[in-house]
Formats: sequence, C-alpha cells, structure tokens
Amino acid sequence: MPNIVELLSPAGNLQKTKIAVKYGADAVYGGFSSLSLRNRSVKEFDENSFKEAVNFVHSHGKKVYFTLNGFPYNSQIKLVQKSIEKAVEIGVDAFIVSTPGVIKLSKKIAPDMPLHLSTQANVMNYLDAEVYYDLGVKRVIAAREISLKDLEEIKKRLPKLELEIFVHGSMCFAYSGRCLISSLQSGRVPNRGSCANDCRFPYTLYAKNEENGTLLKLEEDENGTHIMNAKDLNLSSYVDEILKSGVIDSLKIEGRTKSPYYTAIVTKTYKTAIEDFYNGDFDAKKYEKELLSTKHRGFNDGYLVKRPYEKDGTQNIKESISEGTHQVYALVDENGEYFFARDKVELQTAYEIVLPFGGDLQECDNDIGTIYRKEGRYFIVFKKMVAKNNKTYEAIHSGNTNGIKLPCRLPGFSFFRKEIKG
Repeated sequence: MPNIVELLSPAGNLQKTKIAVKYGADAVYGGFSSLSLRNRSVKEFDENSFKEAVNFVHSHGKKVYFTLNGFPYNSQIKLVQKSIEKAVEIGVDAFIVSTPGVIKLSKKIAPDMPLHLSTQANVMNYLDAEVYYDLGVKRVIAAREISLKDLEEIKKRLPKLELEIFVHGSMCFAYSGRCLISSLQSGRVPNRGSCANDCRFPYTLYAKNEENGTLLKLEEDENGTHIMNAKDLNLSSYVDEILKSGVIDSLKIEGRTKSPYYTAIVTKTYKTAIEDFYNGDFDAKKYEKELLSTKHRGFNDGYLVKRPYEKDGTQNIKESISEGTHQVYALVDENGEYFFARDKVELQTAYEIVLPFGGDLQECDNDIGTIYRKEGRYFIVFKKMVAKNNKTYEAIHSGNTNGIKLPCRLPGFSFFRKEIKG
C-alpha cells in the first residue's frame, strides 16, 4: 500500500497560511526569521503573527514547518540560536535546515524537534542521505535535479527516512538554488534570503575578439533575451506516477512570495490530484487546465521523470512572467460576508466563484445579487453593491478598501475570477 502522501504548501503570511489550509494543505512552511531564505518573510511575518498562524494551522489539525534554511555568517549564529528558541516556544512541528552546523545547534537546543533537510543541501544519492540521517535528520527534501528512480533507491536503503520533493513553482537557474548571480551583480545573497531574481532579467549578449578588441552585439530582438529564465515546474500530470512509487512522503509547492490566488489554486489542484489518485479517478488534463489560470513563466516537468538531455523547451527566453488564463477580481473575507476587490467589479456581470477545497454553497437570489450554478461551476452577479458603511457603488475598484456585501454567505477566502478572452 503506497504512502498517504502529505501536501505541503507555502505560508508567506497569515492570510496565505489560512488560504493554504482552507484549500487543502496538510502542512505549511514559513518563518519570521531573516534566515528563512525569504527576507520578505520578516516583513510578512513577525513573531506574533507567526504564532497566530501556527495556532490556526494546529486548530485545523495540520502542521507547520519552520524555515531556518539560510546559510548563516558567524555574526548570525546568535540569531540562529534565538530563532530556534522562539520557534520551539511558538510550537512548530519541525525545522527546515540546510547546514550541518544548524543541525547540530538545533539538536543541542531542541533535541526532540524533527529536522527536515532543505533542498539547498543538494542531496542526490543514498550516501549523502545516510550522512544526514545519521546526524538526526528525519526528512530529506531532495535536490530538484534528482530522479524518481534515485529516490526509490534512497528509500530502499533508508526506509525510515522521509522523502519530500518539489512538484510546483519557480525553478532556479542554479543547481538546487545554490546561486551567486545576485550576489555578484547587486550584493544580495540568495542563500540568505535576499535573491534579486537576476536570472529573470533580460540581457544583451556580446561577442568579443580578444586579439583586436572587437565587440559585436548578438542580435536577438529589441528586448534582448532572458537567457537564464527557467520555466516553472509543474508535475501535476505525474502525481499518479509519483504516488505509485510509494517512496515519497510529501509533495511541496514553492511560492511564499506569490499571490493568495496562486496559493489557493495550486494547493487545491494538487490536493484534488492526490485525492483523485487514491479514488482511482486521476485526470491530468483537468489539473493542467486549472494551473494555467495562475500567472507563470510557462511550465516544464523538471528532472524527476525525464533527464535534461531527453527534452528541450525548459526556458522562457522571451519574458520573465506570463499571464494566466484568468483574471482575479475579488477575494472574499474569512467570515464569508464581504468581498474585497482585486480588479474592477461591475454590476450585472457574471464572475466565477472559486471555492476552497471541498467547499460548497447554496444558490440564492435577492436584491443584492444572484448566485447560481452552471455546468458544475458557481457564478455570482451583483444587482447592487453596498459597502459595510452602507455606501453604494456602480462599480468597485481594486484601490477601494471597503468590504462589499455579498448576496448570501460564501465559504471564507473564496475568489471571483473571469476567463481572459482574446
């Protein structure tokens, strides 16, 4: 019997943590420390809001993994120690770490805390996995360059070691994220959480003759070329193959700095794929279609099931971000009574309602609006827009921070969207 796989989603802030849980995550990962490989986390989470997030996740029977996976300088060791102590006090369920030194320090301060080894440690084989296992690591988040066959061999030799893999999200130009480009060009250190995403920039290429100094510009187009811009990882079509192997314990989604809609859709889609697999109803085309609604750089299937030399088309050399098939117009509040505009919402216009995983609702029709079901999807049309302060609007824009009343209660954190035509 294959493992019942865990779905692990990003927790970029308190709201996105709640959305991840509502949309099907079994566990989330995030942190408040500047050593979490996302310096923005310091702005999105402080110790108090992170504690609130942990309490929320635990109240739903899910887990929180604390990111402590940066590569610290000597001057940051005391910060590592304080972060470990605070995370223990808050009550996280595991640490995600990258270095042997942080493993040792974690074992000293919190000997009972489960340790998950970050993909930054680049584990590609059973010898390296065994070294970290002997150091006390419970789970290895494998290098993104590893194959499923190699993971099967690791599990065979270390059956008690949990294995986690990335299945969706941004792909780094460098080997498992061990990048120095941003450090070189802007002084921002990727492996301490401040990557400037230099690989996403357009570059102009030149060829120089070293003998006479002639410098020739290599023409691509008027915008230069995104020569280092990798397409995004998308393994939704291979969830069935991954789960059939029986060796993977957790599927991980990248994206702590991405939008709430991204968190919701990607989490729900992979949760659906997992549930469909166990129910014998796997449908790869369904998941691919839904994931195209998020903003992305184009998709590729990484290295897990195919080797790099067996394919091409893994880079987007034209642009660093692509539009999804849908535009998001609104996000419903946690209580399901009001929505907040993300784009212009107008009267007498139908918007599709995206519900949390397993969510359902009742159709209704009143003086505020109508909610109806069509071809298996729910839609909402507003007859009038009334804010909390009872002010009425003909349309509501994204810059307006007023909550707008719904015709009837919706599941909290539902979204309104429309397909982009043309």
